[in-house]
Amino acid sequence: MDLTPRPQAQSPKRRRLMPIIVLSLVGIGGAVIVTQFLSSAIDYYCNVDEVGVRSGCDTVNRLRVQGTVEQGSLAKRDNTTEFTLVFNGKSLDVIYAGDAGGVFQECISVVAHGRLINGVLESNRIEVKHSNEYEAKNKDRLEKSGSAACSQVQG
Repeated sequence: MDLTPRPQAQSPKRRRLMPIIVLSLVGIGGAVIVTQFLSSAIDYYCNVDEVGVRSGCDTVNRLRVQGTVEQGSLAKRDNTTEFTLVFNGKSLDVIYAGDAGGVFQECISVVAHGRLINGVLESNRIEVKHSNEYEAKNKDRLEKSGSAACSQVQG
């Protein structure tokens, strides 16, 4: 007669609990990754006059800054395009990594994407987005930006 103890079989509760624990850990890990990705992918939208003033428009976050390219400020050096954005009486220097090309020029409204470093927006993307339809619907916004005054100076 064999008197050695038999190995205990896993209880049904333990077998059901293990997959639930594993799936919960995977879900929590996924949520953490998605949250980190989304928070780093957010660009705060600001006008030039809101930079450093409005919540979210500071040096900690990536920004999308709207303004008008100031007349006489556009300069191309090496692989960068440098210019000044103006909006509602405030200005911000921008260094764009590359040649903005296309319809980019002085006296037009643009949105520059980038980070504020030592008071200069280091941009990696420029958007020129004002169609005639936008201009008709947002005339007051464009007047605040300074683009209307700039075009009058050009004559």
